[in-house]
Amino acid sequence: MKLAITLQKGEVFQHFGHSKAFKIYSIENNRVVSSEEVPTNGSGHGALAGFLKEKGVEALICGGIGGGAKTALAEAGIKVYGGVSGNADERAAEFVSGNLQYNPDVSCSHHESEHSGSGSNGHNCSHEHTCSSGHSCHS
Repeated sequence: MKLAITLQKGEVFQHFGHSKAFKIYSIENNRVVSSEEVPTNGSGHGALAGFLKEKGVEALICGGIGGGAKTALAEAGIKVYGGVSGNADERAAEFVSGNLQYNPDVSCSHHESEHSGSGSNGHNCSHEHTCSSGHSCHS
C-alpha cells in the first residue's frame, strides 16, 4: 500500500489544501520499504485528491483539512488520518505499527464559513487561524 503525508521541512504540514509536497511511503508486510518526496506542482485543495489517487495512495496523514477535501479524498478511496503533527517519518512508523494518534473528526471550519466576502469581513488563507483540532493550519 501507499501512504502519503503532507510535508514541509520533514514535518507533517498543517493545511492539506496548501501542501506543496507529500512524502509517499510504500508499505509492505507492515513495514516501510521505500519513500519519496513528491512536489504537488501547484495543485491545491480538491485537485490534490486526484493527484494522490494517480500516485496510488490509499491513506493520507495530515494536519488540518477542510470538508470538501475530505469528501474528495473519500470519493478517491483514500482514508484520511487528520489532526496529526510532528516528524513525518515518525508518524509513518506509528501508522505502520498501528500506534498513530489522529483525530477522525478534524476539520478546518474556515473553509465552510469564512471564505465568502472580501476585505476585513472575508478570509484570506495567508492569515493565521486555528482548526477545530486546536492546531494552526499554517506553519
